[in-house]
Amino acid sequence: MNTSKIIEIIMYCLPALLTGGVAYYFFKMHVDNEENRRRYHLLKSTQKDVLPLKLQAYERMTIFLERTNPAKLVLRISPMDQNPTNYANMLIQTIENEFEHNLAQQIYMSPEAWQIISKSKHAIISNFRHLSTKVETADELRTLILTNIATENETSTNLALLYIKNEVSQLIG
Repeated sequence: MNTSKIIEIIMYCLPALLTGGVAYYFFKMHVDNEENRRRYHLLKSTQKDVLPLKLQAYERMTIFLERTNPAKLVLRISPMDQNPTNYANMLIQTIENEFEHNLAQQIYMSPEAWQIISKSKHAIISNFRHLSTKVETADELRTLILTNIATENETSTNLALLYIKNEVSQLIG
């Protein structure tokens, strides 16, 4: 074979290779675009199904925070006897039961929101234990809890509720 034949073959193959490369590039772009479109539609349909579950979880944890708000809790639950430690333990047990009842909600919530709710619960429990050592009777404990709440600007439950409201507004907004 001589060089003119090789050049002629190259001249025929070069446009074919170039056309094939451009076709491959456009075909790959199209396939990638279709894949991204499918992912978007799948995510959108999944989001549509999961959003109500997320909102329900936030609603349930809002109810938990409202039910475990110390002011509402001591008004709802009366002491069985005048021992402040027993009363504090009864309040703590109520909080723990409420929390255990809603443990599954953490699946649908952000880790930050769940952590804030857990910290709120622990702060309330710690506060009840601390205040129960300062009084002689369960009625005094109730009064001390209510006055302590009245003097605080922001309780842990209010802060947790505020965080939940912000997250929900981001979810639906």
